[in-house]
Amino acid sequence: MKKIALIVFVLAICVATGRAQESRQDISLSATGLIEPFMASSTDVQVSANRAFGGLVSYRFMMTPSSALEANYQMTYENSIHYLISNTNSYLVNTRTQEVSFAYVRSFVFKNFNPFLEAGPGAFIFLPIRDSGTTSLDVKQQVTIGGIYGAGFAYELSPSFDLRVEYRGWVTAVPDFAYSQMATKRYYNIYNPVVGIAYHF
Repeated sequence: MKKIALIVFVLAICVATGRAQESRQDISLSATGLIEPFMASSTDVQVSANRAFGGLVSYRFMMTPSSALEANYQMTYENSIHYLISNTNSYLVNTRTQEVSFAYVRSFVFKNFNPFLEAGPGAFIFLPIRDSGTTSLDVKQQVTIGGIYGAGFAYELSPSFDLRVEYRGWVTAVPDFAYSQMATKRYYNIYNPVVGIAYHF
């Protein structure tokens, strides 16, 4: 009886070990840039912005050696979004921007060099900073729903660490901070270059 119990215990450990080896997870920490394009609307509102810089934390769970699900959180430090209305009224909003998104990731393995593509839904939080640079006190926090997409590569530095470089894009509504005068009623593509390190476990 003891031998049978021992054999069952050893088999259970082997199965658990095999599953643990099959389970591929990684977490990455990246530096990011956020580049918002100029946008002009039919409502006579023009929107431009300077660059923002921030950080991105991503978690990936590998369903197969080439397919993964990813969860992302990103936050930028600060950037200024400028609104020009009818070429006369000018508003400046200092902003922190956050991203919460999920994506499907498709990887292609070439030894240590692994290109990948990703896409999925996202929520973007535009948070105005009430300081001397923000010229309108009527602006409020705004959450927009859109999507992310990206392409990049991971270069294996060791069995546990990758260097990850990626171009990402956000597709979302141009924010108006719940202030009707600044509404463009348009979508734009925000450019989001990323470089970081991923740890596999």
